[in-house]
Amino acid sequence: MSAGFPANSAARLHYGMKGSRMHQELLRELSVITEEEQRILDGRQEIDPQIYTEKKDMVIDSGKLLQRGKLIQVRPHTRFVHFPEHTHNYIEVIYMCQGSTTHILNGREVVLKQGDLLFLNQNAVQEILPAGRDDIAVNFIILPEFLDTAFEMMGKEENQLRDFLVGALCGRDGETGWMYFHVADILPVQNLIENMVWTIFYDSSNKRSCTQITMGLLLLQLLDCMDKMESGGRKFDNEITAAVLSYIGEHYKNGTLSELAEQMGYDVYWLSREIRRRTGRTYKELLQEKRMQQAVYLLGNSRIPVTDIIESVGYDNTSYFYRKFRERYGMSPKEYRGNLYKMPEKDL
Repeated sequence: MSAGFPANSAARLHYGMKGSRMHQELLRELSVITEEEQRILDGRQEIDPQIYTEKKDMVIDSGKLLQRGKLIQVRPHTRFVHFPEHTHNYIEVIYMCQGSTTHILNGREVVLKQGDLLFLNQNAVQEILPAGRDDIAVNFIILPEFLDTAFEMMGKEENQLRDFLVGALCGRDGETGWMYFHVADILPVQNLIENMVWTIFYDSSNKRSCTQITMGLLLLQLLDCMDKMESGGRKFDNEITAAVLSYIGEHYKNGTLSELAEQMGYDVYWLSREIRRRTGRTYKELLQEKRMQQAVYLLGNSRIPVTDIIESVGYDNTSYFYRKFRERYGMSPKEYRGNLYKMPEKDL
């Protein structure tokens, strides 16, 4: 991805787009031949797996594509080469800016055309046929915790979008493993997508909050476009999982498994086993995950002292928090905050 955009361009939010036509300046930047693409044009016959993963089973690794501690990034789809079957350890959202790309999703062929939008959870099996020079797509690389805000905005009504979020947040197969939206003619959807790309590219203030809220607004808009959606995946009973995630989102500071079980009318030991069976994690692990997400949010969006943040998210053992934070992010909370404010970032 080219790093250079005019500094004043960030102020332009293009609510006047016509249909799915992306702003031409941004489209030109996304069309630039990357170093990886140039090597392919020079004769390389396949992708360089070292760019995407260290694993032999072709699980594309977010650690290769995201800076440590970041939750989202955008990058242009690599053209001119076949991507063999693979999965991701993150959520991928693909937006087709121009032209088309052909994807094989769990054995089914899907052709993305200009203005189309594709969501993939971690377990969707994807293969991509070579794209041409004028086939321009943007890939959003998203860690599950980035979608926390969107999940809360979605409410509690059952629908396929909410099912997708539940599966993505848990890292498990859901009824909806991928979603394909034909939304080229839906202007609000197109504007929200382009604004997310611009916000991530530029050093906008409060960009993590803005982008998380914009993603939530995008999903709410897509609820009105379900007649334009195709999907695929495997069945996953998510009613209990969704209730658990909602409870933790609202009560991460003081919530307990026993209180949750009482509210839901289940035996606490049965519920504990079901949470582990359905999500692959214990209630405590899900709770700690949410607390850490909130701590990271406060570090990046406030000047609250670290000791006060630790208390506000529900930790009463400071040493334990510091140890777990360093295990997860490879640095102390102070270092993490310092890195966020030290220089403009091109990702979140």
